[in-house]
Amino acid sequence: MTTIPGRLREPLALVPFLIAVAVAAVVGGLAAADARTVYSGLELPPFAPPAWLFGPVWTVLYLGIAVSGWLYWKSRGDRAGLLWYAAQLVLNAAWTPLFFAAGAYTVALVDIALLDVAIAVTALYFRRTSRVSAALLLPYLAWTLYATALNAAIVVLN
Repeated sequence: MTTIPGRLREPLALVPFLIAVAVAAVVGGLAAADARTVYSGLELPPFAPPAWLFGPVWTVLYLGIAVSGWLYWKSRGDRAGLLWYAAQLVLNAAWTPLFFAAGAYTVALVDIALLDVAIAVTALYFRRTSRVSAALLLPYLAWTLYATALNAAIVVLN
């Protein structure tokens, strides 16, 4: 059996984090097949972004989320932080099917509010051992807080 040299082991450990984030993204992507149609059919608040912006933003955010988890793991972060990391990925993956596929805007609002909390708690755990891993979650938190306000406005307007 071949063993992986120590200098390669840590970079290769990024792969499971990339896969976990990709799974969350794919679940959302599959549920968002009609997202543009649904989004354009909603009464939107003045601060709503154009539909084309979501893809590029999420691509960058998902990469940061994966690297953040890997850096936390690499810094020997504890299991609780990784559990919060997993929880926020599950909540993230659930939002798009709730909002776009099910049209359950209020349930999606509850989900994204819980996601905001989970990201904040994850960042606090990550900060204990890796400030960089925590900092990488801040754009994600900022975007989800913005998305929470957008989701709340959609609930009110629709």
